[in-house]
Amino acid sequence: MIESLPFFVDTGLSSWVLYGLIAASFMTSALTAAFGIGGGVALLAIMSMAMPVATLIPVHGIVQMGSNAGRSWHFKRFIQWPFILAFAIGAAIGTAIGSQFVVALPDNLLKLILALFVLFLVWGPKPKRVRGGNGAIAMGGGLSSLAGMFVGATGPLVGAIVAGRADERQAIVATHACAMTLQHGLKILAFGAIGFAFQTWLGLLIAMIASGYAGTIVGGAILKRMPDHYFRVIFKGLLTLLALMMLGKALLGFAE
Repeated sequence: MIESLPFFVDTGLSSWVLYGLIAASFMTSALTAAFGIGGGVALLAIMSMAMPVATLIPVHGIVQMGSNAGRSWHFKRFIQWPFILAFAIGAAIGTAIGSQFVVALPDNLLKLILALFVLFLVWGPKPKRVRGGNGAIAMGGGLSSLAGMFVGATGPLVGAIVAGRADERQAIVATHACAMTLQHGLKILAFGAIGFAFQTWLGLLIAMIASGYAGTIVGGAILKRMPDHYFRVIFKGLLTLLALMMLGKALLGFAE
């Protein structure tokens, strides 16, 4: 079984759950490759079915950092570095503030926040371009990084900030990927500083990052053949179902 492979230790998850998470990383990376965004939120919702939020957020962060780092490297010549510098200042402050509170919140409350956040991303108004100078970028980096400590997938929010400064598609993709790599990296450092045992999840992380890379290469070409309308209906339906299941688990936890 998968637990017998190198780097795998007992995570408390069954073999089938581990296989499912690795497959989910493949499929959601293909989703992002084909449509530019959405994979991080989808993977977060799937992982929430198997993990407590205190474990989910840092593990999801490493997988997403790997995915964004690869995309950032591929488009590195299009990255807008002045944006990244301003974003980094705010992101560092937001992450530091969030790390003071995230460990103190109960899992049921975090699941409730996460479920409502996913439902808002699926059915709420889409974030508009956030225009402004370096101060606005730093503030956006701080607020989105603070939120990321609790809900994990802030890609759509960061995308709105990037789109306010960059106009060309390649610059948007590159700068967004770099900003998300930075944000996830700071989040990982914060969780490490407060004692999260990343070594327990090393095997799963390696497998999910590898399958995510494969999904980017192989799955993107397949997904691009799906009509956009059908994809969006299916995608919103599945995310809504996962969020409602998460919400139900949180409410049942409060009732116990």
